[in-house]
Amino acid sequence: MFESLTEKLGKVSKWVTGRGRLSEANISDALKQVRLALLEADVNYKVVKALVEDIRLRAMGQEVLASLTPGQQFIKIVNDELTRLMGESVAGLRFSGRTPHSILLVGLQGSGKTTTAAKLAHFLRKQGRHPLLVPADVYRPAAIEQLKKLGAQVGVPVYPSTDSQKPEDICLDALSTAGKEGADLLIMDTAGRLHINEALMAELSRIKDRLAPNEILLVADAMTGQDAVNVAESFNDSLDISGVILSKMEGDARGGAALSIKSVTGKPIKFIGVGEKIESLEPFYPDRMASQILGMGDVMSLIEKAQDQVDEKEALKLQKKIKKREFDLEDFKSQLGQMKKIGSLDQILGMLPGMGQIKKLKQMSPDEKELAKIEAIINSMTMQERRRHKIINASRRKRIARGSGTTVQDVNRLLKNFVQTKKMMERFTKKGTSGLASLFG
Repeated sequence: MFESLTEKLGKVSKWVTGRGRLSEANISDALKQVRLALLEADVNYKVVKALVEDIRLRAMGQEVLASLTPGQQFIKIVNDELTRLMGESVAGLRFSGRTPHSILLVGLQGSGKTTTAAKLAHFLRKQGRHPLLVPADVYRPAAIEQLKKLGAQVGVPVYPSTDSQKPEDICLDALSTAGKEGADLLIMDTAGRLHINEALMAELSRIKDRLAPNEILLVADAMTGQDAVNVAESFNDSLDISGVILSKMEGDARGGAALSIKSVTGKPIKFIGVGEKIESLEPFYPDRMASQILGMGDVMSLIEKAQDQVDEKEALKLQKKIKKREFDLEDFKSQLGQMKKIGSLDQILGMLPGMGQIKKLKQMSPDEKELAKIEAIINSMTMQERRRHKIINASRRKRIARGSGTTVQDVNRLLKNFVQTKKMMERFTKKGTSGLASLFG
């Protein structure tokens, strides 16, 4: 996410903080680099112009020029202005009035509305809500069936609509029968088109007028950059949306949409989709995103993910095993599973300060296929071998390789990495930490 922008702004940050004093001349040079990095990241030109000017006005003041750490002050200003640009604080959903409340999801075809509807239902269910998914896309083949399958996957009821009904009638009927399902919230998945047209907007306007939803959220594909911003502007002009969900953020290497939408439309980004898994929908925190963009990491989100996904009892049990030097291959496999719950290794590295910019470290980290191979190798071992790795001799290695569909070299590499990890964790324990357990505990 934002890899290219983070790398470029990281260079500016390093250059600025390496100077003992800052003058108007080198602040101007730094701002040119910031401007270029933002334009290359596909940020709206008018947004870039206003942002750079705001940074300039603050940076040329005594706050920076008279500071003992001018470089750090300059980067703080950039961080503050990026945060302000994206909305300053997290924008929650607005629920008021009588239940059931309702959320209308709108957007172009292919933006990920249907999947996002299920992800949002899963997220709100964990918050104590009782959502009902409403399939109101009667045009796309199998759209209704897709939402029914996703609803079953997340354990959320789906209103039994058919493609012979009008979308506004589906939504009204669902609203009147929600109580029978024990639902206090409707999430309505509507039809999209390949482009914005009058028929699409007229249909959505009818649903809006008849239901008066609490939230109208545009689902936009982050990877389309400025096209996503233009789509947001058009939907906002026609429907007065209440916010945006940016889907496919994990594939957005530039960041133009996230940095432009709030400024162009005046409407906040409320959620971001960060992966294909049903759990991969997160509230959008402007301050955390700004820190990540500047290479400062997002430790707070990493901690929250760990707390949400990891069993505390298991983490404490692991700490005790490490202290007693009893960490084995079964524990190693368990920790890999915990990491996969939190997110991809790229995502985890991106949340650690400075780690996202260290290319060598990213190249060293195994990809998802490599993790699957490691699990297959460990699964091919007997429990005795997992508990006592030293008994794995040449013949056992051949058997394990055959059983896991890998090579003896793969098995050797895993055992070598395990031994190194075990030593590292024991070293950390001596210093008062607990290796990987400190992340998961």
